[in-house]
Amino acid sequence: MKRTIYYVLPNVFFNFIIAYASFKELGYTHFFSGTQNLARLTLPMAVFLPVVLTIDIIKRVTDAASQEAIDFTVDEQLNIKKLMTKLSILHGLITGLLVLSILYIGQYNFSKDYKLDATAMAVVVGILAGILSVIFVYLPVWRLRRWMCKVTPVPADINP
Repeated sequence: MKRTIYYVLPNVFFNFIIAYASFKELGYTHFFSGTQNLARLTLPMAVFLPVVLTIDIIKRVTDAASQEAIDFTVDEQLNIKKLMTKLSILHGLITGLLVLSILYIGQYNFSKDYKLDATAMAVVVGILAGILSVIFVYLPVWRLRRWMCKVTPVPADINP
C-alpha cells in the first residue's frame, strides 16, 4: 500500500508537467489533429506505463520472495520471465487500445474542429497516469498470486 504512493505521485506529477510543457499554445488542443494533440501524449503513456510497471512489480515481488523479505514463496516451476513478458505485452496492448477507443469516441462525439483546453487536458493526462499507476501496481500482484503460497514455519521437533 505504501509503495503505491511512490508510483502514483511521481507519475501524476511528471505526466502533468510533460503534457503541460508539450502544448506550445496553451489555448487549445485537439484529439488527433494538429502538431499538439492529445493522442500524441496519452497513447505512448497508456502503452508503456503498464508495461514498465508490470515488469517492475513482478520483479520486485519475486525478488522479495526469493530473499524471504515477504511471507510468500513463488512456485519454482513458474517461468517468471515468460509471465512478465506475457502480462506486460497484454497490459500494454489492452490499455493502449482502451485509451485509443476513448479518444476515438471523444473525437466522434465532438466536432472535428472542437478545441480542448490544453491545461485541462494536461490535468486529465496526469490523472490518467495516476489511475494507471494504481491499477498496474495491484494487477500484476493479483495475477502472480496464483503461483504464490504462504510460508509456514515448521515447528521444532520436540523429543523428550
